[in-house]
Amino acid sequence: MVSALLEAGNRVDFVEPTGGTGAVGTHEDDYDDVHPQCCELRRTPEGARRDSLRCQIITRCLPLADHIAGRFAGRGESADDLRQVARLGLIKAIDRYDPGKGPFLGYAVPTIMGEVRRHFRDHTWVMHVPRRIKDTRQRVCAAIGPMSQRLGRAPTATELAAELGVDRDEVVQSVDAAVAYRPSSLDAAAPGDGKSEPAAARQGLDDPRYSSVEDALTVAGLVSTLTERERLILRLRFCENLPQSQIGRRLGISQVQVSRLLGATLERLRQSCREESAAMGMSGA
Repeated sequence: MVSALLEAGNRVDFVEPTGGTGAVGTHEDDYDDVHPQCCELRRTPEGARRDSLRCQIITRCLPLADHIAGRFAGRGESADDLRQVARLGLIKAIDRYDPGKGPFLGYAVPTIMGEVRRHFRDHTWVMHVPRRIKDTRQRVCAAIGPMSQRLGRAPTATELAAELGVDRDEVVQSVDAAVAYRPSSLDAAAPGDGKSEPAAARQGLDDPRYSSVEDALTVAGLVSTLTERERLILRLRFCENLPQSQIGRRLGISQVQVSRLLGATLERLRQSCREESAAMGMSGA
C-alpha cells in the first residue's frame, strides 16, 4: 500500500511498513541508523537520488510517527487524521534535522509531538483564550524542538521565556491554556475498536508495553547526549549487570569513582527527564 503526504506543495510517496499496526515494533529501536542516512541526505544534491533517500528515511521512521500519534488517541480526533499529522511532523523533522547538532530522536520526537499538539490547538479550542496567549503558545511549541536539539534536553519555562523575549508568566499562562482543548466524553465508545463499551470502562487496560516503548524513546534521546564513558558505564552496569568493582577494573578506575560517576550520570538523566516532562506539558498534551 502506498500513502502520500503533501507538504508545501511537494509530493512525498512512501511505502507503508508491513507486518504491524504502526506502533513501534520494539522498545529497543533507537533509530541510530537514521543519523548516517540524514548525513548522506544533507550531502546529496537535489535530484532523483536525494528523493529516493529521503523516501527511505521517512519509511524507516513511520513507526515512530505512528506510535506518537497513538499516544493522542481518544481525544476526539480520528486515528487516521492523527497519523497523517504525526507523519507530516516526521517529514518536517527529517527535512530540518541537522545531524551535527544532536541525536535524531532528540529532535524528531519533540517536533512530531509539537505538530500533533498544534493540530489540537488549531482545531479543538472550545473556551475563549486571548489571542496573545494563543500566539505565545504557538511560539512555545515552535521553539521546543530547535531548543531541545541545541541544549541536548528539553528547555525549561525560564529558558523558553528568554528565548522568546516574553515574561515567564506568559509562558506559564500559555501552558494553562491547555484546559481550552475540546474534552472527549468518557461515556463515548472508544473509536475504532468495534465495541460498545465506553472509554471510561476501559481505562488502564492498554498494553503495558506501550509505556515501555514511550519511556525507551525518551531515554534513548537523553542517553545519546552523554559522553562515551558515561554510556559505557550505564551499559556495563544495567545491560551486562556487572558490579561496580568489576566496572572499575575494566575502566582502570576505583569502585568509588565508578559509584560517583554512575550517581552523577543517573542524576543528570533524572533531571533531563523532569525538564523534558515540564516542557512537553508546555506544548499542550
